[in-house]
Amino acid sequence: MSDRFKEICDYLVELKNTSELMIGLAYSSVLLNSRELAEEVQMLEEHMDRLHTDFELLVISSSGGEDARDMLGLIRLGLATEMIADAAAEIAEVVLRGEETHPILRMVIEEAEETVERATLSESSPLVGKTLREARIPEETGMWVLAIRRGDRWIRPRPDTVLEAGDVLIASGYADGVEDFRRLVEGSQTP
Repeated sequence: MSDRFKEICDYLVELKNTSELMIGLAYSSVLLNSRELAEEVQMLEEHMDRLHTDFELLVISSSGGEDARDMLGLIRLGLATEMIADAAAEIAEVVLRGEETHPILRMVIEEAEETVERATLSESSPLVGKTLREARIPEETGMWVLAIRRGDRWIRPRPDTVLEAGDVLIASGYADGVEDFRRLVEGSQTP
């Protein structure tokens, strides 16, 4: 596999993963009426715009001698992920505009015991350098990590994801676990 082909594949995987993450966060922002999650979706949408443009430029510049139809297919796949990202941003925009929610959705939100919290992993946190599996955040706090923002990248958490100082962890769970989550991530509590 050529380096160019691998780079195109890597871009396409990141586009797919990011658009999937955005849909999940956008729906969560509406269900939990979370402005913080909606803002994350908007930041991700800006990231997707840049990523998609870079992907298209890479595909076009790599087409030397290839069948144009093959390249067009790749560009269309990238465009589909961009459309999903745009739809997620529209969903999150409902929360950011503060629009009145439908009475049924409002009842669901009011009855939900879940909340979303965002915290930055400090250098003094005992979680730095641990995988999510080792960190045992759900067991310690009742909160589940939905996404990790590392610099200008968003990561879909997996058990083997290693946590780094400066990571922004976005977690969902029961409201009574928020303080434990913040203390653990910010370094004032050991697991």
